[in-house]
Amino acid sequence: MAPKIGQLLVNNKLITEEQFLKAIELQKKEGGRIGSNLIKLGFITDDRLVQFLSKQYGVPEINLSGEQIDPAIVKFIPYEVAYKYQIFPVSKNGASLTVAMADPSNVFAIDDIKFMTGYNVTPVVASEATIKEAISIYYEQQSDALQTVMDSMTDFKDEGLDLIRETEEDLDISALKTAVDEAPVVKLVNLILSEAITRGASDIHLEPYEKSLRVRYRIDGVLYDVMQPPMKLKAALSSRIKIMSELDIAERRLPQDGRIKLKIKDRSVDLRVSTLPTLFGEKIVMRILDKSSLSLELTKLGFEEQALSDFNEAISSPYGMVLVTGPTGSGKTTTLYSALSTINKIDVNIMTAEDPVEYNLLGINQVHVREEIGLTFAAALRSFLRQDPDIIMVGEIRDFETAEIAVKAALTGHLVLSTIHTNDAPSTISRLLNMGIEPFLVSASVVLILAQRLCRKVCQQCKEEEAVPESALLSIGFSQDEINTFKCVRGKGCPSCNGTGYKGRIALYEVMPVKEELKELILKGGSTSEIKKMAVTLGMKTLRMSGLTKVKEGLTSIEEVLRVTFED
Repeated sequence: MAPKIGQLLVNNKLITEEQFLKAIELQKKEGGRIGSNLIKLGFITDDRLVQFLSKQYGVPEINLSGEQIDPAIVKFIPYEVAYKYQIFPVSKNGASLTVAMADPSNVFAIDDIKFMTGYNVTPVVASEATIKEAISIYYEQQSDALQTVMDSMTDFKDEGLDLIRETEEDLDISALKTAVDEAPVVKLVNLILSEAITRGASDIHLEPYEKSLRVRYRIDGVLYDVMQPPMKLKAALSSRIKIMSELDIAERRLPQDGRIKLKIKDRSVDLRVSTLPTLFGEKIVMRILDKSSLSLELTKLGFEEQALSDFNEAISSPYGMVLVTGPTGSGKTTTLYSALSTINKIDVNIMTAEDPVEYNLLGINQVHVREEIGLTFAAALRSFLRQDPDIIMVGEIRDFETAEIAVKAALTGHLVLSTIHTNDAPSTISRLLNMGIEPFLVSASVVLILAQRLCRKVCQQCKEEEAVPESALLSIGFSQDEINTFKCVRGKGCPSCNGTGYKGRIALYEVMPVKEELKELILKGGSTSEIKKMAVTLGMKTLRMSGLTKVKEGLTSIEEVLRVTFED
């Protein structure tokens, strides 16, 4: 309850100033509302406080203990909202929803309910004790449904997951204490999160449909259905996740982005949370950022010897631009972080502009781009150039302005690393030209372009030889001489790989150093296909070639290579 209630009680001589100060002191120690603390200390009775509030604010009082509430009415307000504001829905009449409140002066609560439900709110006053009792009784059915779900999740493991708050001082102590008692929803969300981390998932999808609610994990780039909680838990689950990521639980009509920091098995894990209003509720996607699983050694990423040599030479250049290209989720960020980690020395100033910053790296100045306030990639780049940088990493080149500044930086003594969305390395040249960058600037600034894809590795526990017809091997790019020099493998499926036949991923790389011959071809206005032919002649291995090498090494299957690569 707002402190002004206490002052009103003092003014009306229902409590003394000293009693009011003691209630404030208790609030500082244990949290809670002023009214409930006054009752706890025995300075005023529950009934007397309700009578006073009813008279003071001109709203009727209600005794929830003797009321029979329609469960359909209770569904209008999610448990988290009822608990947060100490309110309880009582009845509905036309476009008006009657809500019992411990503090009828809380206009924020009234506005939130009005916005969330679309109904006008008619407040009535009830004691905090009876509201808590009603919440406990009427939301109990939620607990039963949750218990049913958790009974079906016996093989899921809750690995001692703890939520890490960035701002401990903002927490309500009483909310923390009661969070332990909110076991069902909290337990289910913890199980979903910890199981995803344990299984090595990169993303968690919570998806509401008309008659079902689905939870899926993305493991090794592929989505798997893991459970379907009851529909009645839809609001409770999304609200719990939004509370954990410090988002507005009352805002259900606009997308929101947040972050959750967790501790599991003594390691810290960040989750990037995105909510999106869909036809039947909010879809929530959580990207798992586990720094402990981040491999920053270039040798472990899947580079072949010559490709690694070319890439290392490019990132060791004193100036110029190195571009990494590929679709979303192809590991571009990991490659760039690995490159930065390799060249991160005490004598260089490294600055990055990212959207968002996924992992924080010691010794590197990282900036989170926020376009809504004008901090774009281009604006960050301009500021970087006034900060005496040696190496600049731009999260993505999306437009002419960013590309132009990046090219100029590369030509004025800076090493610039960035990503760009194209299908392969040669088509990146055309993309820069189409953005409006002059051919002579592209040929002078770009040192190397790397295209990449992630393909699943065949499970080493259950892999077996696979007979593939010669005609099929020839059609995907193997030569007649190569066919008899190796055996194709596939995963049979075992507990280690959850029956998929695949475990882990490895990168396929197409590394194109921009050599003199390519520079001349760019200046002449050569097409993408001409640039590709020239690059292959100069020794570049295409993504398909890289994939076929991984097949020969027994690391992946032909199906995987065909899934993630294509040949013109």
